[in-house]
Amino acid sequence: MVALGVFQALLNGIGWILAWIYQMVGNFGVSIILLTLLIRIVLLPLGIKQIKSMGAMQAIQPKIKEIQKKYKGNKQKAQEETMKLYKEAGVNPLGGCLPLLLQFPILIAMYAVIRPPQLLPATVDSQAVYEIHNNHLPVDSQLFENVVLHEDLNFLTLNLQCSAAQSGTQATQTSSDRKPVTPNTPILNSDGQPLSFDATTGDGKIDCGSTATAKIPYFVLLIVMVGTTFYQQRQMQRASPPGAASGQQQAILKFMPLMFGIFGFTFPAGLTLYWTVSNFWQIGQQYALLKMGHIGPEAMERRMAEQRAKNADAPAKKGFMARMQDRAEDARHQKDGRTPPTTGSGRKTTGGSGSKGPQPKQRRPNTGGSKGRGNGRSTPKQRPGGEDSGGKGDGEAGA
Repeated sequence: MVALGVFQALLNGIGWILAWIYQMVGNFGVSIILLTLLIRIVLLPLGIKQIKSMGAMQAIQPKIKEIQKKYKGNKQKAQEETMKLYKEAGVNPLGGCLPLLLQFPILIAMYAVIRPPQLLPATVDSQAVYEIHNNHLPVDSQLFENVVLHEDLNFLTLNLQCSAAQSGTQATQTSSDRKPVTPNTPILNSDGQPLSFDATTGDGKIDCGSTATAKIPYFVLLIVMVGTTFYQQRQMQRASPPGAASGQQQAILKFMPLMFGIFGFTFPAGLTLYWTVSNFWQIGQQYALLKMGHIGPEAMERRMAEQRAKNADAPAKKGFMARMQDRAEDARHQKDGRTPPTTGSGRKTTGGSGSKGPQPKQRRPNTGGSKGRGNGRSTPKQRPGGEDSGGKGDGEAGA
């Protein structure tokens, strides 16, 4: 529930910023572009980390393939050597994935904000009405009014509420139950109260053009989105050494642009515009990092040399993957019945000659000249002449 509340707050925040920018510039497309740039600036540290991690992973792929080939029949050894290579290169295998995954909530949020608010069928005072549902725009903003009335939302002849699939037609407006809305039905706020402006469903249509030529700008935008998605992936691949891309990476390179193309065909053009601008930003960001030498094979070799020098001077604190490798080695040694090595944390595992377990007590032989301990008595000693001498209370033997 807390996570859902945080996400709803994110949606409302993005909606508020978009409405504020729209109030300033008065154009829906320009507002989406400016919001996209603002989001990318905020995500810039994550974006740079993602590019560097992906570049580093691709740069060491040839070495990983050599390890897999060398230890083909020993998966455990291959895994150990691979983890050792990750440590030497200072690479986190998950480093390139997590920043990318963190961007998907933003994409979902942009879709929820850009699409028209859903209309929920309801009855108020025995009259059929529609209530606003899943709205993330401020209800007192000009953008909210235009979105509800489907007015002034064009950008370069595109109605950004329409998709490429709807282009060139009078698209049917549907309610939350996916049925066509009833024409000329009042639209109320989510709490059943009237809006600050008169709103009805009108003729139940959204104007997405009326001729075949009206489809052209929608498909041009879609093609640009697919092309930039493909190009920014090829850009990273060209910066990697030959043979760095695995079969899985090559499949992703081919199918991800097509997948986004399918999504873009049915999504509102405003969301396609957002993703296209994001691709151009990504391409420029990668180009700058390549020019500055932060990614690519040379950058990886330099990074590995710096990491080796750093480990030689002062071993760095072990990361998550290194600790997992140490635990796996300890478990293997214990299973084989051998003494585990000392781990990087400074502790020694039990079971070896260096362990400090409880030692068995050794009983000392009782000699005549020994001093008694504990009960204060010494073993009687036979004096010359046949007399016995008892021990004294403080543990001292009689003279």
